[in-house]
Amino acid sequence: MAKRAVQKYVYSFGNGKADGRGDMKDLLGGKGAGLAEMTNLKIPVPAGFTITTEACNEYFKAGKKYPPNMWEEVLDNLKKVEKAIGMKFGDSVNPFLVSVRSGAKFSMPGMMDTVLNLGLNETTINALIKKTGNERFVYDAYRRLITMFGSIVMGIDRQRFEKALEEMKEKKGARLDTDLTADDLKSLVEEFKVIYKKGTGEDFPSDPIEQLKKAINAVFGSWFGDRAVKYRRLHGIPDNLGTACNVQAMVFGNIGENSGTGVGFTRDPSTGKKRFFAECLINAQGEDVVAGIRTPLHIDELKKRLPKAYSELDKIYKKLEKHYTDMLDIEFTVQEGKLYMLQTRVGKRTAASALKIAIDMVKEKLIDKKTAVLRIDPQQLDQLLHPMIDPKAQINVIAKGLPASPGAAVGKVVFTADDAERAAEKGEKVILVRTETSPEDVGGMHAAQGILTARGGMTSHAAVVARGMGKCCVAGCGAININEVQRYFTANDLIIKEGDYIT
Repeated sequence: MAKRAVQKYVYSFGNGKADGRGDMKDLLGGKGAGLAEMTNLKIPVPAGFTITTEACNEYFKAGKKYPPNMWEEVLDNLKKVEKAIGMKFGDSVNPFLVSVRSGAKFSMPGMMDTVLNLGLNETTINALIKKTGNERFVYDAYRRLITMFGSIVMGIDRQRFEKALEEMKEKKGARLDTDLTADDLKSLVEEFKVIYKKGTGEDFPSDPIEQLKKAINAVFGSWFGDRAVKYRRLHGIPDNLGTACNVQAMVFGNIGENSGTGVGFTRDPSTGKKRFFAECLINAQGEDVVAGIRTPLHIDELKKRLPKAYSELDKIYKKLEKHYTDMLDIEFTVQEGKLYMLQTRVGKRTAASALKIAIDMVKEKLIDKKTAVLRIDPQQLDQLLHPMIDPKAQINVIAKGLPASPGAAVGKVVFTADDAERAAEKGEKVILVRTETSPEDVGGMHAAQGILTARGGMTSHAAVVARGMGKCCVAGCGAININEVQRYFTANDLIIKEGDYIT
């Protein structure tokens, strides 16, 4: 009798070769398929591997147990990554760190989980300090790991870590995270470990393999997390698809002033104009841009500060758009001047943008007319009737921000997603006002007429999700100060309370 082939649950990519391809989204998820395709196109992608959506579905069917041989495949593929980059995971001399990211078949920006910097412990910290000569960077990576692992994997309220960080900045007179010294971050790490122990009753895990396993479980688990389920309901995505899980060697945008990270769209996602629409942060990690924690810089800043990396990025985004024949959303990191691509996927866009891009791509002979028509979602077309402020109306401008998603909206001010949902149920029109939106706010964003944030840029999750929903969104409005506890915000000398109307 013929022997049954063993099910393959893990697909590797790196060094210009990938087991998978771009058309394997069902199995590898959008992110994994994109990483495989970019690797095959000889675009610089850090080595890694993708655990399939099938593995995720089997995991849930078996009561949160891995399918047979999956874990062995993970360890084998980890060795392949070690070989590809010439370093060892958890090593005392030449260690590397990994990221673990979700990636479903359909793009769900920010709705599932990511954990960065896995593999840090006292041994690897000392080795990395020796290797990089940069103590500040290593402790910055460690405090980020404890925050992400603590909140995402172990369920500790992220605000507890954020509060300790803000208190440290205040104490040291630091305006930005980057103003904190190595010693500041070192004592912050100790504080974070105490928060972790109080929250979980156990010490922060020092075994890199244990960290990796728990992070994979968290990514699988996030498929049925509240925000992911809510997003799927709103967008008609079935529950039985599962998410893939991407494990990848880390590259660092927070290693110094010759490093950075960014997110871009190959065309303007609001208007469809043929221009590179991107934002970056210098000396930061990718999550800082998409999470809207810091308001990013225009991509020209990268061109000015790291011209060689920018020139390579310019060539790559054009090559990718030509290859995929569509407008793409890309993520990249520059580590000490060297560019790496971390993601490519078809970009979310407004209806006006979708129309312009489809027409332009026919003119550019990238797609035919039939494809252009199929690219337009009929439900999105009513967005073209976006409300706008009457140009003749007398208006009192109280603050300005970034036009993250077009349109106009009027409503009562609310400060939480739950309040927005409750108000919508009563038929009230509201504007959701947040310091920065997080993926948990998706229900409130859907319920609100418009969204206003004090921080974050045009490529933050809030902006991407709002554009996909056709919601008006003003992001990075630095002129407003929000007091979420007492439920008001100030704009210059004005005080706007919860329940007040704004446009």
